[in-house]
Amino acid sequence: MAEYKGIHGTKIQNYTSDPTNPIIGQVWYNETSQTMKVQAVTTAGAWATGGSLNTARSSVGSAGTQTSALSIGGQTPPFTAVTESYDGTSWTEVNDLNTGRRSLAGVGADNTSALGFGGYTTTFVSLTEEWNGTCFSEVNDLNTARQLLAGVGADNTSALGFGGNSPNKANTESWNGTCWTEVNDLNTARYGLGGAGTQTLALAFGGEAPPIVGATESWNGTCWTEVNDLGTARYYVTGCGTQTLALAFGGRSTPSNKVGNTESWNGTSWTEDSDLSTARYLLGGTGTQTAALAFGGQDPVASLGTATEEWTGAGSPTTRTITSS
Repeated sequence: MAEYKGIHGTKIQNYTSDPTNPIIGQVWYNETSQTMKVQAVTTAGAWATGGSLNTARSSVGSAGTQTSALSIGGQTPPFTAVTESYDGTSWTEVNDLNTGRRSLAGVGADNTSALGFGGYTTTFVSLTEEWNGTCFSEVNDLNTARQLLAGVGADNTSALGFGGNSPNKANTESWNGTCWTEVNDLNTARYGLGGAGTQTLALAFGGEAPPIVGATESWNGTCWTEVNDLGTARYYVTGCGTQTLALAFGGRSTPSNKVGNTESWNGTSWTEDSDLSTARYLLGGTGTQTAALAFGGQDPVASLGTATEEWTGAGSPTTRTITSS
């Protein structure tokens, strides 16, 4: 039998803590935990428990990554201006929105640069607020006031907002860092849909038309094209990722049913993956297809949650403990 040194050219190293950037296939011994470990890749996606929100809520605006995220506003009920920042371990309350609301959209690269827009107070609103890492400032409004819309974008200067309810909308608007411009509509008007991607390359999926749909549309910067549907039609669904590598999770498949279904998009079709630990809808979510964050949400009896889950997708590097059989 070939030895580890013969294959890799080095002996197994001892460490007091796990190495910072192990390579795939690297094996080491952790002296502190007295365990042998290996850096591998995941063969299937999975959700794990993260730090809980401080304020239970649903219908939040979301921005950032799995380790640098924002949860903006939401339903408490009736609605809130509370904003929380996630550092990969725990949530911290930061400065509030200027106008508390629920069912707004959010976009942003991380927890220092974001945009929150649309939503509902006692009426549908078009308000847009920009986050600079410390506080929100009011900027130019959407052209069409609405709630339950989807938003995507790389940062707070480049965003796309689409769909929504006031009532059902197909409207799509593009943000250039200063103002919103109406562009070509979705093919299917709907609300409670999910989104992924950027201002110029986006994906829209699910929603309530009515009926509840799994319809997926791809945006090329100019117009929307219908592509393959979600495996499970649903609304109040959350999404993240890119136009070609996206994730859809949670939602309602019927007016009285919550789902934990997670589906992965490869640029052509959706594939069922591991469910959320807690089935829910109207939850916040952000990140990528391989490293996503899901937080808050509610169930059919309107129980609001603080639960946060962290997603590790198939193909992601992971450290595993080697156990004897």
